[in-house]
Amino acid sequence: MADNSKERLPHLLIKKLASTDTYTRPQKAIVLPGMQLPQRDRQFHAQQLLNQIEQVKTQQTTIIQEQKAFGLDVNNGIYLAFESEPDFELKFSSLEFQPSGIELCTVKGADHKTIATVFVPEGKLSHFLKKISQYQEENTPKNNPKHKELVESIAGIKLAALDALWTDAPESLPNIDESIWWEVWLRHSDNIDYESFLREHAPQLEMRVGKESIRFLDRTVVLVYGTKEQMSRSIHLLGSIAELRKAKDTADFFTGMDRQDQHNWISQTLKQLTPPSNASPYICILDTGVNEQHPLLIPVADSPDMHTYTPVWGTDDRNGHGTAMAGLSAYGDLTEVLASALPIQLTHRIESVKITPYPGFHEDKRLYGAITRESITRVEIEPNRQRIYCMAVSATDDRDRGRPSSWSAAVDALASGYDDEQQRLIILSAGNTAQAFRHMYPNNNLADEVHDPGQSWNALTVGGYTEKVWLDSVEYPGWLPIAPLGDLSPSSCTSMDWQKTWPIKPDIVMEAGNMAIDPIYGNADYIDDALQLLTTGHKFLLDKQLVSFGDTSAAAALAAHLAAKVQTHYPEYWPETIRALMVHSAKWTDAMKTRFAPFNTKDQYRQLLRYCGYGVPDEETLFWSSRNELTLIAQDALQPYFKDKSTVKTRDINLHSLPWPTEVLRDLPANTRVEMKVTLSYFIEPNPGSRGWVNKYRYASHGLRFDVRRSLESLEQFKQRINQLARDEEYNSQAQPESGEWKLGEKLRSLGSIHSDTWHGSAAELAERGYIAVYPVLGWWKERANLDRWGKQARYTLIVSIKTPGVETDIYTPVEIKNQSVISLAV
Repeated sequence: MADNSKERLPHLLIKKLASTDTYTRPQKAIVLPGMQLPQRDRQFHAQQLLNQIEQVKTQQTTIIQEQKAFGLDVNNGIYLAFESEPDFELKFSSLEFQPSGIELCTVKGADHKTIATVFVPEGKLSHFLKKISQYQEENTPKNNPKHKELVESIAGIKLAALDALWTDAPESLPNIDESIWWEVWLRHSDNIDYESFLREHAPQLEMRVGKESIRFLDRTVVLVYGTKEQMSRSIHLLGSIAELRKAKDTADFFTGMDRQDQHNWISQTLKQLTPPSNASPYICILDTGVNEQHPLLIPVADSPDMHTYTPVWGTDDRNGHGTAMAGLSAYGDLTEVLASALPIQLTHRIESVKITPYPGFHEDKRLYGAITRESITRVEIEPNRQRIYCMAVSATDDRDRGRPSSWSAAVDALASGYDDEQQRLIILSAGNTAQAFRHMYPNNNLADEVHDPGQSWNALTVGGYTEKVWLDSVEYPGWLPIAPLGDLSPSSCTSMDWQKTWPIKPDIVMEAGNMAIDPIYGNADYIDDALQLLTTGHKFLLDKQLVSFGDTSAAAALAAHLAAKVQTHYPEYWPETIRALMVHSAKWTDAMKTRFAPFNTKDQYRQLLRYCGYGVPDEETLFWSSRNELTLIAQDALQPYFKDKSTVKTRDINLHSLPWPTEVLRDLPANTRVEMKVTLSYFIEPNPGSRGWVNKYRYASHGLRFDVRRSLESLEQFKQRINQLARDEEYNSQAQPESGEWKLGEKLRSLGSIHSDTWHGSAAELAERGYIAVYPVLGWWKERANLDRWGKQARYTLIVSIKTPGVETDIYTPVEIKNQSVISLAV
């Protein structure tokens, strides 16, 4: 519970921008091993691969003839599959050669092998023949065979079938004559519009193309309906496809369960309300529509702000999910609001875009990344509003396992402003576990993964926890709540089984309600409304006006409610800043920590993060500083890279000289334990094609990291430690040891595009740490120079909090004075 006795002081927004210097990442004093290659007989292996290419040449002739007979005189070519030996790497990055139009399409693993699929234009097989021949006959100056790593990593080369472009699980590939909706990822060309090309020729192949498309930097995604046989033929005839996945089904929406008659509460609550101003921020709900004439929604929602993706759907909510989301987004849990006799000041307004049809409406499969993008465009017809977007629609299948999808990448592009330079805060639900298995709590949560598009790097993904553990034991004898107080909700998905390199999801958790166990049958049930939240019902004219609601949809709506209140309170804060504050203020409950304690290793923290993110936002910490708990916020930018002749290099490092309470900290007893928390938040531009997500194919456009001066370092030593270019000839490579302890550590906190960690140490050590550097690491902006994004600026928010728990001292005032003096000088 929040300590309301503390003096509430606003967070301090640092007006002084960081000093910028040229940055080169220090070289680490380790030598990375080369690729592990299988033993090869040089002559035999080369001849074997040359024979395979000669065999492909014969097949190519037939395919090119078919393409020209089909009427195509451009884009002729074939797909080759390059395989590694089992349990050995494949040097797939060397398979692409853009000057010849040779393009790496997909990289995937199967049967312990790596398989890379490459499009080779007509007449360009000679590129590989030449490399293999040079390997066979020529040596490098160091007397190694030319192209050794590439050629020896290849076990075989063959004409690629449809399976090679399929990047979902092999077992989900349909039968030969089964018609499905395919998610087709098209290649990019400056000379050919592959989407138009596909739409023009699909009827000849008796295939149907969906209405929507999503464009990324070098991929376009469309939906195509047809059989496996038709798709196989289209691959060879059209030569425009880079990757295939199965189109996603959207999740069933959780609607209100038992309804309580609370009509008299509503009329009383309406008398206590002060509506928000028209200049207030908006929460845009992307859902099933909103019935805005509900008595509790009239003060916050106007009919012109209700939109729909397809006019025939209408804007009204026939499902109930969107209206329930609106009530929680506007008020929070109405159980608390309606029970209060205090005045209620509403802080934000509601917009809606209906992105799913009403129940029973049948139409073609939809590409939800494109729908999300277009729906956001609809509301931004009103351009001058501050908005927070909230979406609890998700796809239930778990084949992505944290990998980017077309939907999650579209969310990342929208948040980053990839197309229009407009950054956006998008809040997503983590998705719900299968209800039939919730009695297996928490093992079901550990196995059920965050749903698409919740793996988005830039979105704030919200899972669920619960404090609702009371139920009526008289009415429901023998029933027991599933989740204990403060632990994960039975509905909340996790990222426990994702690869260790994928971002932490969910980011935070909010109240999502609870369920109970049937004492007779042992199954999970929503038996008692006391275990759920209360919100607005869509059938308010004919049925109950208030309904119970829960699961991660409710959690996402509560997070949007909280974020909009922050935006109202601090209107100058960027979307990156609000996301950062939500994570920065979050805390793990005792129940969450107990599940993974004792924290003897960083891996236990990793499991905790993948279970519940950074925890539950603490509202006092979110909104306020106090005399002995200070939060500093810097909103800044740097240019991560620049081009030096033909090479893209790292460019900027920003050094933040923070207004630090040095004197106050020094005056405290030297062994006084203090805390510093640092959070860095930025939005990346996505590169979602399945080509390994390493090297130039990595997903993120750029990465940023932070480092804090150590207590025994001089400023010059700090600069030299983190920046190669700052080092002089007398630099001592033995860096000063880190004092105190970081909770997560550099490796664990560096995942994704939000990095948060807490340091504990003595006041004397913290007094000397008032400098924080923000610098770039690798991304596709750097490694794909031909796309000309290397000169872009990257915005970021840096949040630093200092706490002196248990010590009555004022660290806020001296920092406020220092910050004000900087502002005065700037004016």
